[in-house]
Amino acid sequence: MNNNKTVGNVHNSMYKQIQKTGIATPVQVLLDLGILSKEDYERWRFGKVDYLERVCKVNLSKLSFVMREIQSYAAKNSLKGSWTFYKQWGQKDSPRAKQLRFSKSGGEDIEKAYATHYLKLSQICEQKN
Repeated sequence: MNNNKTVGNVHNSMYKQIQKTGIATPVQVLLDLGILSKEDYERWRFGKVDYLERVCKVNLSKLSFVMREIQSYAAKNSLKGSWTFYKQWGQKDSPRAKQLRFSKSGGEDIEKAYATHYLKLSQICEQKN
């Protein structure tokens, strides 16, 4: 997938998510682009994969490009970033539920980028009313 096509696909995914729920997530973009399979996502959520990037079907350079495009789209469209805690599934509100990692390095900026959900506040308010 060339960069121009990737940009279009990222923006399309973000747009569709925002139109549907008012919220767009990097993980859903990866799923929509086929970079991450639903099965691999679920394995990661259940703690069977040590970090999400391990099961992504593109290299780190391409993943970084996609993440930058997600942030670019959010900025251009005045979406509000909201950090979200990703915990392992299957722990049912246990205080031992472990926080999931997105990257091998575990770098704070990288982890924050993956865990940030983007909200269109005006649309979310409309949907609640």
